[in-house]
Formats: sequence, C-alpha cells, structure tokens
Amino acid sequence: MIIVLLGPPGCGKGTQAQRLMDAMHLPQISTGDMLRKALKDGTPLGLEAKKYMESGQLVPDSLVINIMKERVKSPDCAKGFVLDGFPRSIPQAEALDVMLSDIGKKIDVAINFDVPEEELIIRISGRRSCPKCGAMFHIRFSPPKTEGICDKCGEKLYQRADDNEETVRNRLKVYNSQTAPLIDYYSKKGVLKNIVAGGGTPDSVFAKVKEIVGF
Repeated sequence: MIIVLLGPPGCGKGTQAQRLMDAMHLPQISTGDMLRKALKDGTPLGLEAKKYMESGQLVPDSLVINIMKERVKSPDCAKGFVLDGFPRSIPQAEALDVMLSDIGKKIDVAINFDVPEEELIIRISGRRSCPKCGAMFHIRFSPPKTEGICDKCGEKLYQRADDNEETVRNRLKVYNSQTAPLIDYYSKKGVLKNIVAGGGTPDSVFAKVKEIVGF
C-alpha cells in the first residue's frame, strides 16, 4: 500500500507516519529528514537546499524529485511505503505519478490532516531538539525536566532555524499557496480522506488513520 500524508507543517504527519510504519511494516519516506541529513553531512544537495529550508521556502522540485526517484525503487519499498512531506506541490505530485507508473504502482490513499493555523504555530515554535541524540521536546506539551537540557543525554537543546515563529508563519503561507492545492488534486483522483486533527491526541488521530487504511 502506498500512502501519502498531507497537511501543513506541525499537523502531526511525522508522528502518524512513524505509527503507520511500525504497524504496517512499511518504510516511512520523509523528504525533510533526507534533506536535513544531506545538510548535516554537507553534501552538495544539502548545501543547495540549506538556503531554502532556513527561510521557510520550499526546496525546488528538481532537487526533491531527484532524491525521491532512487528512494522509491529501493528494495524496502517493494510492498509499499508512507510518504511524509512529499509531494509538496502539484508538479511534484505529477512527477510522483510518473515515478510510480514507471514501476507499475499507484497511490492507494492520501490522508489530509486538518489543524487550525494558530494551533500549528504553537506546536511548531515550541519545539526543541537535542543536537546530540535527536530527542524532541516541546516547551508547553512535553518539556524537559530541566529547562533547555535534554533528559536523555544532558546536551543543551536548540530550536531549529525553521521553527521560529516568523519562519513558521512564512512556512504556512508557502503551504497555503503551493501545497494546499494537493487536497483538490487528490480529491479529484478519488483517493483523498480528511481527518480533523486539531486538538486531538496522537492516539485519537491514529485511530482515525487505522479506520481509513483498514487495519
């Protein structure tokens, strides 16, 4: 099964993708994670993507599509996969359709998570990360035991450059203009399912996801 997760930054796509991966034994493909790793490793792709990511802009389609082409052909994707953060534009969605057609596959379902904008800003701008072990915290919902310090390894926490409030608001503007049209795109294809996720817990949202994918 091939599942596309849609929704604005901070809507919980990553959390639900991880749960789907564990429950269905399908790989989670997150372009954001792949691009951040490329940035951390200092690869040419990472360096090129850096200027877009840190300003809240979408990374150009050509960069993202090239990194995706090889990934969907990997052996672990043979039985399907969960797409988190791709496609992010109509051209990317069209390119994905071509990629899948070339390997005899198609999208089974696109799940859209609907969350109010102000809730998204609180969710994202409050996130803090550990640069050493990768643990994630939230200053309001899941704060560390000691302010600013990772519970797991004692490293000082930091806020990602693309998580500050100004950049978050810009990311949401970009989402509304470039990514939100995918809702209509997949609706017309007859594969769209919508989940009102605002105010819901990860467990309650996942219960709805399970109903949609049928397990």
